[in-house]
Amino acid sequence: QVQLVESGGGLVQAGGSLRLSCAANGRVSILHAVGWYRQAPGKTRELVAAITGTRSANYADSIKGRFTVSRDNAKSTVYLQMNRLEPEDTAVYYCHADVTAGGTRDDYWGQGTQVTVSS
Repeated sequence: QVQLVESGGGLVQAGGSLRLSCAANGRVSILHAVGWYRQAPGKTRELVAAITGTRSANYADSIKGRFTVSRDNAKSTVYLQMNRLEPEDTAVYYCHADVTAGGTRDDYWGQGTQVTVSS
């Protein structure tokens, strides 16, 4: 069984930075593509950044130039560095990963981590 554990959320002032981590725990053989999503109150969940197994990254227009996604395959961990945060970035952030573990390939969601940006 695989669990995605997110960390790094918190309260920050506008203009500040946070780094989120998404660690895939369990019998992970391969961590394939990973996406970071966010969901603000009253809004649908949206994809903000994604990174493939070969480190190709894509970003939503709303965060392009401010957020950077990266990965450490040795640690089965993906990061989201968030700079120049804005109040509009306030949301619960989730990671979603495509994982091969124990000979089975499946996708998983993390539990979410709250990011609050004050003005």
